Amino acid sequence: MKKPVIAIDGYSSTGKSSISKIIADKLGLIHMDTGALYRGVTWYALQHCLDENEGIDLNTLFSSLDQISLEFKNNDGALILFLNNTDISKEIRTNIVSDNVSLVAKQKEVRDFLLQSQRTLAEKGGVIMDGRDIGTVVLPNADYKFFLTASIDERTKRRFLELQGLGIEADKEQVKQNLIERDKIDSEREIAPLKQAEDAIVIDNSELTKEETIELILSHIEKI
Repeated sequence: MKKPVIAIDGYSSTGKSSISKIIADKLGLIHMDTGALYRGVTWYALQHCLDENEGIDLNTLFSSLDQISLEFKNNDGALILFLNNTDISKEIRTNIVSDNVSLVAKQKEVRDFLLQSQRTLAEKGGVIMDGRDIGTVVLPNADYKFFLTASIDERTKRRFLELQGLGIEADKEQVKQNLIERDKIDSEREIAPLKQAEDAIVIDNSELTKEETIELILSHIEKI
């Protein structure tokens, strides 16, 4: 029997990636963190495609996409993102990437570059994919779709603790403003905006632990 394809969308710092990884382990699925892919392209751009003002030169990035090779490799059960054979799993979580990823992710050229690889991975089933447009654009025919949301204060707290855990200095108010700005950019962009799929199950986990969120998602999968 073909294993299911599961799409999990939602706002930044609602736990999409970490929750998806655990569900993948429980159900024997492959997990793909699409946000990490966009962060990987952003990291490449910050290293190779800056203009004279130290901003990202999008045209240079577009012409360099064929030089970008992104690959997830299994490391003791965790999928680690490699860019051109270099582990960039920590670099893609830095503030400089967070500040620039929404700009990169809203570019049609970048989305087209990553879209086909995401769909190809899902064709055989047995995949859980998280991001912002998985249920609406990348995998509109997914067997199960979920949309995660949480209050801005709760998401700020989670993101701040995540950065601290990575050893990255952060200011809580700056983290909050970054999330608000990303929400605005992601929701208003013309190409594949962040939005809930009509047939998605909405889960507000402001008051839920990660474990409670996982159990709630699994209960819906088992019911259907």
